[in-house]
Amino acid sequence: MARVIALSIPAILAELSSMAMQYIDAAMAGSLGANASASIGLVSTSTWLLSGLCISAANGFSVQTAHFIGAGEEAAARRVLRQSLLAALLFGASLSALGISVSSSLPVWLGGDPEIRADASRYFFIYACAIPAVQIRQLTGSMLQCSGNMRTPSLLNAAMCGLDVIFNALLIFPRISIPLLRIAIPGAGLGVAGAALGTALAEWVTAFLMAAAVCFRSPALRLRRGEPWRLERSCMRNAARIAVPMAFEHMVMCGAQIVSTRIVAPLGTVSVAANSLAVTAESLCYMPGYGIAAAATTLVGQSVGAGRRPLARRYARLSVLLAVLVMSGLAFLMFLLAPAVFSLLTPDPAVQSLGAFVLRIEAFAEPLYAVSISASGAMRGAGDTRIPSVLNLVSMWGVRITAAALLAPRLGLAGVWLAMCAELCVRGILFLVRLLRGRWLENDFIKVEAA
Repeated sequence: MARVIALSIPAILAELSSMAMQYIDAAMAGSLGANASASIGLVSTSTWLLSGLCISAANGFSVQTAHFIGAGEEAAARRVLRQSLLAALLFGASLSALGISVSSSLPVWLGGDPEIRADASRYFFIYACAIPAVQIRQLTGSMLQCSGNMRTPSLLNAAMCGLDVIFNALLIFPRISIPLLRIAIPGAGLGVAGAALGTALAEWVTAFLMAAAVCFRSPALRLRRGEPWRLERSCMRNAARIAVPMAFEHMVMCGAQIVSTRIVAPLGTVSVAANSLAVTAESLCYMPGYGIAAAATTLVGQSVGAGRRPLARRYARLSVLLAVLVMSGLAFLMFLLAPAVFSLLTPDPAVQSLGAFVLRIEAFAEPLYAVSISASGAMRGAGDTRIPSVLNLVSMWGVRITAAALLAPRLGLAGVWLAMCAELCVRGILFLVRLLRGRWLENDFIKVEAA
């Protein structure tokens, strides 16, 4: 357990910094009014889809790296890194072009009110332009984590949070007052577009620093002169075996969230804003779970690469236990502090009241949500991504979307969040059963080829 905690703490801090960035973005944009929050909330699930596809591509290569390092094959791990950088640049650019091409039509497809469509379109366009940076940051950060270096990605992600605050302040508002210094600094006054541009700039700066850390400073992975950059069929095949099911999973999950946004949109601007801010507020609970999942991927991946499958199983179960304890404690705090959290995120009383109410509904699902997050991270370390994607498909579309479509017309936004709560509980049970059965460790999902 000590090693699980030691690796989890930096990853949790990184996820908490990401959560803080979301809170800051929501609070800064929310200060502009409900329409600003709603315009960002309308396209947020679509931005998650793009980010999720980037994560899938990153894990397709970083899990191989963890296996090679566990097997003591650092040269092979570097070979994977070089190929992953080439593939990531191509994939990130393609995904960015796709996002840019649909940015003007997306708010209409999602059923957004005409008054928020222009801001929503601008926000998504700017975010799509930053996708290559998102891809490189996630790839290189994941590579560092899978080599056992959790500290550097954590520090850089925390720095990204600070950069986001500075860039947002300068770009969202026309004027920034600093009471302690008794001065005021002129800003760009770009509103919602400024929030997107601030985040995009923070992503680009962090991506550059993260890539420099892995390519020039990592003892195991730093680039050496004379090593070839050609793509290899075995590496690409292994990457596809991991990444394609994960990409399918993210499309299933985010597709369901987009449909959920479409279900919420007719409920009005207040409901759209409350839904978006409640999702942001909920990250207080689940972001640490993703940090523990990242540590589980590293520990399980290296253990499998070293041929120590019983140790991999033990790390997986300890990671799940730690995630449940952490997220349950945070869920309790979230339930108590929901009104205070929303008072920070928006000045609109109607949004505050509705958002705090639905957030408290979600608190009851967090322990089982922790199981699904951490177990998925452990299975990913073993290269097992196909069955988890199927479990998510069944859970999201069979439970959440069906229930939300039935309950939203009767109960409003509360019905949508009741459906979400029930689905997360079902998902957690499905992942717990698979984890305990242990079949995710029985097959060789990746062939470790040192040559």
